[in-house]
Amino acid sequence: MNARTRIKICGLRTEADVRAAVDAGVDAVGFVFVHSSPRYIDPGAAAELACLLPPFVDAVGLFADQKASEICDMAGEACVQMVQLHGREDRQCVELVRNEFAVIKGIRFSNQAVQQWGGVNSVDMLLVDGSEGGKGETLDWAALAAQRESIEPPLMLAGGLTADNVARAIAAVRPYAVDVSSGVESRPGVKDAALIHQFGAAVRRADQARCG
Repeated sequence: MNARTRIKICGLRTEADVRAAVDAGVDAVGFVFVHSSPRYIDPGAAAELACLLPPFVDAVGLFADQKASEICDMAGEACVQMVQLHGREDRQCVELVRNEFAVIKGIRFSNQAVQQWGGVNSVDMLLVDGSEGGKGETLDWAALAAQRESIEPPLMLAGGLTADNVARAIAAVRPYAVDVSSGVESRPGVKDAALIHQFGAAVRRADQARCG
């Protein structure tokens, strides 16, 4: 059991977002490079924000259904340390990207998807979401917990998490990390500093409760 659940806040777009996340004690921040998302940010602008991050807070670039070469070029421009692939990427794409960056593979929860990706050693972390990403839909935590032991990479839990439910999610699933985006927003694409701090505090309380 992890002594501490890591925290990633995704979809940051402003300096105020980054500073709020860092002040809340997160472990990683995510920049979305999917044009259709309300959280999209230009890689050059993301690079400027990444420069604000202190040591031990990682920048993650989120992509979906893009060519491996394009992903690596954009991730390099954005100065991220990790790449999150949140589309229908196959193993070849994952392996090509992993030649240059650590890879988080995002999947929408299903037994089939967990079986497909849970044992892939070219994935540095498996993110399990309630939707295809960014829609704030929760998943069946008990069903995921039943498959927990079959997942070899560190597990990141996403999907509809908020300060109000993240403790229950952590208790049920025991993830290595949690990821939140819409759950700390006042409206799509606009982060709320108070909600970010409340989420971080809720995760720490959940960890304290687990450790007794």
